[in-house]
Amino acid sequence: MHQNKGEKGNNMFEIFILNSYEEVSKKASEVVLEVLKKDQVTLGLATGSSPVGMYQQLVDAYHKGQSFQHVTSVNLDEYVGINQDHPQSYYTFMFEHLFKHVDIMKENIHIPSGLGNSENSTNEYELFLQAHPQDLQVLGIGSNGHIGFNEPGTAFDSTVHQIELKKETRLDNARFFSSLDEVPTHAITMGIQDIMRAQKIVLIATGQKKAQAIYDCVHAPLSVDIPCTILQKHPHVVLIVDQEAGQLIK
Repeated sequence: MHQNKGEKGNNMFEIFILNSYEEVSKKASEVVLEVLKKDQVTLGLATGSSPVGMYQQLVDAYHKGQSFQHVTSVNLDEYVGINQDHPQSYYTFMFEHLFKHVDIMKENIHIPSGLGNSENSTNEYELFLQAHPQDLQVLGIGSNGHIGFNEPGTAFDSTVHQIELKKETRLDNARFFSSLDEVPTHAITMGIQDIMRAQKIVLIATGQKKAQAIYDCVHAPLSVDIPCTILQKHPHVVLIVDQEAGQLIK
């Protein structure tokens, strides 16, 4: 099922409401693979459960001949206070689900560091992002409308920064840890301005818990209290959701 909507700002959301997570993942991978036809590509990548199926599709594409040697990757975010080799670090996530399975060059992989001097880390990552704007940014969405780890209240002109995670976000992520107490309280994240710099954005969402956030993304008034509403101002957002996540925008 394919719909176009766009009632806010200058945006025409390209919306796909599909029947299953597998269909969502396949469609998202097709969007990425189209961008990979360019000679040199900067991909903005996301973690969490939403893009896992898409990454598997990309690994399958690699085994069928798709190269990633011309790709520079920049990740949205990382937890503060855990090592790269921690099983729940986003560094580990990306290698387990994508990087170790394809031929991307390690020196082209860029994930913000949640360790050491936070000001130095944020400044260095911001400078790199400005020099390597994303051809495509992959996003998930939080149940409270956050994109990246830009929680409600984050300024739309924000750049790379460290943020305290809201309780809802930590509860959403607690399933990946042994207990809520183990979920980090802070993260380093691309700012909203960094996300909006991307030439194209693909947002993936599945499940009923995301339905209100998806509705707000498309229809709610622009507000820092609902960070995803800023996407109404982006010229090219592809929204790929399943029936449950898309039920309020049908």
